[in-house]
Amino acid sequence: MSSSQAADSQTKSADQSADKKLQAMKNFAERYAQRTDTYFCVDPSVTAVVIEGLARNKEELGSPLCPCRHYEDKEAEVKATYWNCPCVPMRERKECHCMLFLTPDNEFAGDKQEIAIEEIKAVRDSMA
Repeated sequence: MSSSQAADSQTKSADQSADKKLQAMKNFAERYAQRTDTYFCVDPSVTAVVIEGLARNKEELGSPLCPCRHYEDKEAEVKATYWNCPCVPMRERKECHCMLFLTPDNEFAGDKQEIAIEEIKAVRDSMA
C-alpha cells in the first residue's frame, strides 16, 4: 500500500468514526427531546449545528460538551460535567442555552423531535 493509499484509508476511517458519533448524537438528541417533552428549534440549521458541535466535542474531548459556550479549558469543563449535554440547567430547569431542547411554550420551538442525518451533514458541509 502506498503512503497516499494509507492516508486515504486513515481519512476514510476517521470520517466513518465521526459519522458514527454524529449519528449517535442525533439519536441521543431525538430520544432526549421525546423523553423530556422538548422540541428542536423551528430553524433546523440551529439543531444541525448544535448536534454537529456536540458530536465534534464527543470525538475530540470524549464528552458532548456544550458547543455554544466559550471555555478557557475545555478538558477541565468536561471533568466538571456541568456543561456536558444535557447540561445542569437543562436537567434542572429545562433551560437549553443552545436552543436544541426547547419547551413547547418557547417562541423558537418547532414541532419536531427528529432531524434527518442528511440535513445535519448538509448544514455541516455548507459551513466548511
